[in-house]
Amino acid sequence: MLTNFLIISGTSGSGKTVALQVLEDLGFYCIDNLPASLLPEMAARIGAADSDTHKCAVSIDSRNQDFLGNLQGHFESLHSLNIDYRVIFIDADDKTLLKRYSQTRRRHPLADANTSLSEAIAKERLLLQPLSNLAHRRLDTTNTTPHELRSQIRDFAATREESSLTLLFQSFGFKYGTPVDADFVFDVRCLPNPYWNEALRPLTGKDAEVIEFLTAQPECQQMLDHIRTFLEYWLPCFIADNRNYITVAIGCTGGQHRSVFLSESLSKHFAEHGLGDPHVILTQIRHRELRH
Repeated sequence: MLTNFLIISGTSGSGKTVALQVLEDLGFYCIDNLPASLLPEMAARIGAADSDTHKCAVSIDSRNQDFLGNLQGHFESLHSLNIDYRVIFIDADDKTLLKRYSQTRRRHPLADANTSLSEAIAKERLLLQPLSNLAHRRLDTTNTTPHELRSQIRDFAATREESSLTLLFQSFGFKYGTPVDADFVFDVRCLPNPYWNEALRPLTGKDAEVIEFLTAQPECQQMLDHIRTFLEYWLPCFIADNRNYITVAIGCTGGQHRSVFLSESLSKHFAEHGLGDPHVILTQIRHRELRH
């Protein structure tokens, strides 16, 4: 019986190959570049009672652009067959994709004599938009190393039966750009900044001295309470809408102090208290700008 079925998609050069390699190492039966029209039949065969395959991952991308039509119908067929699936969509910004292609000197699948690389990337985004809209989890690899992407894929693959919701708190610095894969973005740049204290400047929001400084600021506690209350009120609605992965991005200027402190505090709160029965919460935390 098929118990864990993952569909990987995304822009060329964003990291889909890395994702499939990780899943293969985790024991998934992996198929690269499957025509979308074959999804229902393939899943039904693998999910048959006499099949020994319990975990499967397939990659769908623009290399088979002729087979991307009627995506909604193909996924509705999966629902009618009672096949539970999750879609991961991997992306990166245009500048990063252009750089990666120039470094590897590979040809983009949609580029030709009449289509430049930048035009091919734009065309691919439009072509894959329906899959992006269906995604249960979006991963932005613009500022992500292959090692970090592997960790994110492993975390996602492992959460199938463990929780009704995986809640990821991600700190970041606005000066380096806003995460495109976030479901909620909270701006905490209005809070007192430890950066202006020379003794605290080289530290991070995980260090005791910074924690003590920010805990003593009434505005920090108010911000924590307001974000916590907002999430506790609205997360059950997303669970009811069959969302099982939510990314909450907390941003300050450089992503070193305030955003790290708030992300750690919120992650600890929801790990300890959750949302109450029947909602089981698994919390994860990532600090985008901390490269320790």
